[in-house]
Amino acid sequence: MAQTHSCSGAKGISTTRRNLLASAGSGAFLSWCGAISPPASARAPASGAALGPLTVTPRLQPFDLADVTLLDSPFLAAQRGTEAYLLSLSPDRMLANFRTNAGLTPKAPVYGGWESEPTWADIHCHGHTLGHYLSACALMYRSTSDRRFRQRIDYIAGELAACQKAAGSGLVCAFPDGAALVAAHIRGEKITGVPWYTLHKIFAGLRDAWQFGGSETARAVLLRLADWAVVATQKLSDAAFETMLATEHGGMNEVLADLYVLTGKPDYRALSERFSQKAVMEPASKARDTLDGMHANTQVPKFVGFQRVYEINGDKSFGDAAAFFWRTVARTRSYATGGHGDAEFFYPPADFAAHVFSAKGSETCGQHNMLKLTRSLFLHDPQVELADFYERALYNGILASQDPETGLVTYFQGARPGYMKLYCTPEDSFWCCTGTGMENHAKYRDSIYFREEDALYVNLFIPSSVRWQEKDAVLTQTTRFPEDPSTTLRWSLPRPTAATLKLRHPRWSRSAAVLLNGAPVALSSTPGSYIELARTWLDGDVITLDLEMQLSAEGSPAAPDIIAFTYGPIVLAGALGTEGLAPGADVVVNERLYGTYNDMPFSPPQLAGDARNIISRLRPGAGPLEFLIAAEDGRAVRLIPYYQIRHERYATYWKLKPKPA
Repeated sequence: MAQTHSCSGAKGISTTRRNLLASAGSGAFLSWCGAISPPASARAPASGAALGPLTVTPRLQPFDLADVTLLDSPFLAAQRGTEAYLLSLSPDRMLANFRTNAGLTPKAPVYGGWESEPTWADIHCHGHTLGHYLSACALMYRSTSDRRFRQRIDYIAGELAACQKAAGSGLVCAFPDGAALVAAHIRGEKITGVPWYTLHKIFAGLRDAWQFGGSETARAVLLRLADWAVVATQKLSDAAFETMLATEHGGMNEVLADLYVLTGKPDYRALSERFSQKAVMEPASKARDTLDGMHANTQVPKFVGFQRVYEINGDKSFGDAAAFFWRTVARTRSYATGGHGDAEFFYPPADFAAHVFSAKGSETCGQHNMLKLTRSLFLHDPQVELADFYERALYNGILASQDPETGLVTYFQGARPGYMKLYCTPEDSFWCCTGTGMENHAKYRDSIYFREEDALYVNLFIPSSVRWQEKDAVLTQTTRFPEDPSTTLRWSLPRPTAATLKLRHPRWSRSAAVLLNGAPVALSSTPGSYIELARTWLDGDVITLDLEMQLSAEGSPAAPDIIAFTYGPIVLAGALGTEGLAPGADVVVNERLYGTYNDMPFSPPQLAGDARNIISRLRPGAGPLEFLIAAEDGRAVRLIPYYQIRHERYATYWKLKPKPA
């Protein structure tokens, strides 16, 4: 979808390098979220050696979350915001309906919003938050060793075990009609709910609690739940099963494939294949784009699962489908921010102009799942295009989705000029994006670095350090990126160590220069490649990577007069102030009313000119990532990184007016 016009940025290549100060086992298991490897003694105990062999093994391995440390940056601030939010929530309130369905007395009243009320069209998602919460707590525990998260994992797992015992069933759910809703769905009856979508969150939360939290109770509950699913669906014909999959079912194929890898049980592999919807997979495997009009985030998790099933069964059609879907969405259906869709649905790329200014664009869940798919594909085929997309969506989608002051998150991040980011309430708007939002800011460590044999990939320029246990080495990254387009890496080694360091040269940087201990060693003029430094490293060796950021105007071939401004990978948004807005007006309950909140009359500034030369009118502002441009009425519009926008109106896309002759 992107069409780009660029010029050298006024900020250029910077040589300033100092720490950014901010406010406030092997890869056989989960390719999306950090490998489980033998942990340091202070970390969460790893569980469950992989028993189900992978037919297709990823080329790269991720680092254990416990081996990556975030240093001061907006990412660490966002993590801390989510830590505080997670600890403010009551597990008993999320467990209330689970206990009710098991015949047990709730220990606290259930939360509001999606946890106790139907969403749009009377669809029930009760209980989905608990699964997301378990995953987030497990990721936080693995990342921080904070035992408060382990205590919550153990408590929730114990409560779900009690529910299974009381109900005499492996099924645990919080639906208003309890197990009857699931049974009716399996029988093929019309229902008002998405039971498998919601149950997938419980499956995934228990998986993560077992693998990242070391909870044996979670393992037992999960396997009993999985065995229930095997028995409950075993009499369905293939046709009936496929009909059932027409209802949103999350990533059930992915989590069951994970369980096969963790247990070696053939039933889980077979069920993961049955949960792979053929009506969606087969056209994509043949490079046919059928996405127009489809609910976007219903589809993305399926393709994450297709890629995982490909790893366990070796059927190339699954992998081909996942790769084609990624290319289709990333290249032709994504906004400059890495988001996609309007009101949660894919639309024809030719209709870009009719949808780009919606208040309901870029559902954050869709970005969350696209990053999972991107990471999974990258592990098999480490192409810079994948890493560049990941970076783009991470900064402009995920980091931009949270208010770090409160830990609250967005549902949509639409581009309606003059609108503002709307955040969930703490206790009454447990949207799907509230749940994925809990996870998003708990796993920033999972894609900064990767490894293969004797090579270490540096993919993201985030202040951090990584312990490479096999080499007894630590690599520390110090950077002010994106304020300064450079990063410095320092080795800590007990002995000389042979290894190859692979540094990403992004497509957005026309050139890249590498210095070793202050002396030039490499110069790359090939954007979209890795710079490889193979040598025997010494303790204290310092590598500096200097990149070049430039201003660009990005748009769609279908609407060349609609553009977004970018600086390197960073989307620049117009900061339009708070005119007509009351304090707290951006914390809302009902995500279905996006487009009506704060919808009082407001006239955003207009820009005139041609996309090919409008960036020549941008001038540096007061800050390192701030630019100014004159609006048609002469007002100066201040452009800053979209991820820094909060509590005010903004514009990310601009419809250019023709400049008078």
